Amino acid sequence: MTVRDAGDTVIAGGGTKLAIRDAAVKLFGAKGFEQTSLREVADAVGITKASLYYHYASKLDLLLAIVDPIIDHLRAVTEDIDAVPHDAEGVRAVLRAYLRGMIRHRDAGALCVRDTVAILNVMADRYPDLMNSSRVLREWLAGPDADDVAKLRASAAMEVLGVALLSTELVPGVADSVVERTLLDAATCVLTGCHTA
Repeated sequence: MTVRDAGDTVIAGGGTKLAIRDAAVKLFGAKGFEQTSLREVADAVGITKASLYYHYASKLDLLLAIVDPIIDHLRAVTEDIDAVPHDAEGVRAVLRAYLRGMIRHRDAGALCVRDTVAILNVMADRYPDLMNSSRVLREWLAGPDADDVAKLRASAAMEVLGVALLSTELVPGVADSVVERTLLDAATCVLTGCHTA
């Protein structure tokens, strides 16, 4: 059984939509969600505000388009997780799949930290998806018949991988391969309790 790693999807007319999303990520991350107008986003893309509204009905819809792929990725990782063997190789494969999604969506990291309230508001309908998928992953990582220590280690490992969302803020210019290798090793170490200097 292979661990699913949700990728980006391509849709008709997606070029403008993606450009709008990318401009919004940069502007929301730099100025804040509330302080950025849709006019500024449209100007950054080189389209009219009316064209932007064709693709996104509101600023909240645009923010949801930024956050949704992160939630969808987590759900995809956990979808068939029970079929993955809970051994060293299976655990590392699940951690890697989860981490790659965090790396792929790390452009939204600054936004997630800067505008937590806006993110929580826009995620209201998706929050149960996020919490359920997160719980499934934590429980699987902790292992069968997990004790309290294993549960804490699983939660801590997921937090370590979440650092990928902030990696461009913490270490500007860091290569994806460095982020993946470093955080995957750190999360694996947290799970297994290895001690390094």
